[in-house]
Amino acid sequence: MKSSISAVFLLSLLIPGTVLGGSPHFVGPIAVKFSTNPTKAGSINVCWKEAGVGNNQQINYTASAQNATATYVCVNNGGNCPAAENKINFTGPVSKSDTFSSGKNGAINSCLTIEPPSGAGLQCPGQTVTLSEVSYSNIGVKDTTNNIEKMSIYVDDNILSRTYFSCDE
Repeated sequence: MKSSISAVFLLSLLIPGTVLGGSPHFVGPIAVKFSTNPTKAGSINVCWKEAGVGNNQQINYTASAQNATATYVCVNNGGNCPAAENKINFTGPVSKSDTFSSGKNGAINSCLTIEPPSGAGLQCPGQTVTLSEVSYSNIGVKDTTNNIEKMSIYVDDNILSRTYFSCDE
């Protein structure tokens, strides 16, 4: 019995990560929801838990939405959209990266906030550029340190979207 315990202990020393981690994996689903911060309208929070990264490790992550569309409109001082065609869709992939520490438990439970495509290209002289609606799909998070990725439920035709301002037409 004593030799069995010694053999297991020796094997654990020879195989790095067996006891102290070394098998990074995402735990549970990736959670995605719209930010409730009023200064981050249209942004989404991408949250995850990853275990097995080892104690006190710095892990790099990138949260992304491969398909993002934001519609911006011009709004006048009366809160209305002018009759002109001042409405533009901005599309493309969006992402946010950061580094997190695993602490003493070898796991990371965190979130990154992804902002919608910018409406900086829309010109609204004397009016305000306003986010009208936004949608995201193919949302996931990647541990770029260990090169593993997990997608959320928002893939392919499953789209996360929200309308913020609608012009009366």
